[in-house]
Amino acid sequence: MSTTRTATFAAIGVLSLAGCGDAQQTVDQNNETLQAVSSFSILTDMVEEIAGEHVEVYNLVPVGQDPHEYEALPDDSKAMADADIFFYNGLNLEGGEHGWAARMADAVELDADHRVEAAEGVEPMYLSEGLTDSVNPHAFLDPNVGMIMADNIAEGLSEADPDNAAAYEQNLDDYLAELSQLDAQYQQEIGDLAEERRVLVTSERAFQYVAERYDLREGYIWSVDTDDVGTPDQIISAIDFVNTYEPPALFVESNVTPAPMETVAEDTGVEIYATVYSDELAPEGEPGDTYLGFLEENLTRISEGLQQ
Repeated sequence: MSTTRTATFAAIGVLSLAGCGDAQQTVDQNNETLQAVSSFSILTDMVEEIAGEHVEVYNLVPVGQDPHEYEALPDDSKAMADADIFFYNGLNLEGGEHGWAARMADAVELDADHRVEAAEGVEPMYLSEGLTDSVNPHAFLDPNVGMIMADNIAEGLSEADPDNAAAYEQNLDDYLAELSQLDAQYQQEIGDLAEERRVLVTSERAFQYVAERYDLREGYIWSVDTDDVGTPDQIISAIDFVNTYEPPALFVESNVTPAPMETVAEDTGVEIYATVYSDELAPEGEPGDTYLGFLEENLTRISEGLQQ
C-alpha cells in the first residue's frame, strides 16, 4: 500500500495548500481533525466508521449518481485541494489511473503518497476472460474484500495521523469482527440453498466476486454500466440463461433502469423479487444506508428470493 502523508499539527495556522509535495501541512491547534476525501458512498461510510470522531470525511459521488463516471463540482475540487488524505476504491471503479478521480487529485497536485487505494491487494476478477483492462470493480460486494479495504483504510489513517493510530486500530478490530460475522451469515444462508436454487441473475455483472466466493451461478444482462445496457442481444442472452438454469427469482440493482430485466421477466415467467445494491448505499434512513447494512440487505433479499 502506498504511504500517506503525515499531517503536522502546529500551535497556530490554517491548512496550507502550499505543501502538496514535500512540505508538510499545518492545521489549527484548535481543529486537529484530519481532512479526508472519499470517492463514493460505500467507501465514505467505511472511512467514517474506522476514523470515528478524529476525521472529517467529504464524499464525492452522491448516492444516485454513477461512481464509474463523475463530473466534479466546484465544492468537490476545493475539498480535494484541502484534503490531508484521499481514499479511492481502485480496481478501475473511478476510471483507473487516468479516470475522473485521478484527474481531480492531479489537478490540485495531491502527491501520490497522500492517496489511498482501498482495494489494494484484492485479487481482481475480469468482466471478459483474457482482457486485463476489463477489471470488475465491484469486489466490495464480498465482505471478505471489505476486510482488506478496512485494513488499508486504517493503515492510511494511522500513517496520516499517528497520534490517533490506537483509536483507528480499535475501530478497525470492531469493524472486522462485524464483517467476519457477515461472511459467516453469507456462508450459511447461501450454503443452505439447494444447488439448483443457487442461480443469481442481476442486471449488471456486479456480483461476480460474490458468486465466486459463495458458489453461485452468475447471470446478468450487461457487464458494466459504462457499456451499452439492455441491448436486444444482451436481453436475448439473459433470457436464454434464465430459460436454461431456471432461477427462482430475478434481481435489479438500485442504480439501473428496471426495464430490461422486466422484459426478461415477462418473456421467461420468472419474477423480479427485489432490488439489490451494487454501486451505492441506500438513501439515508433506509435499510442498507451503511456498508454493513448494504451487505446485510443484499444477503437477506438474495437468500429470500432464491428460497422461493
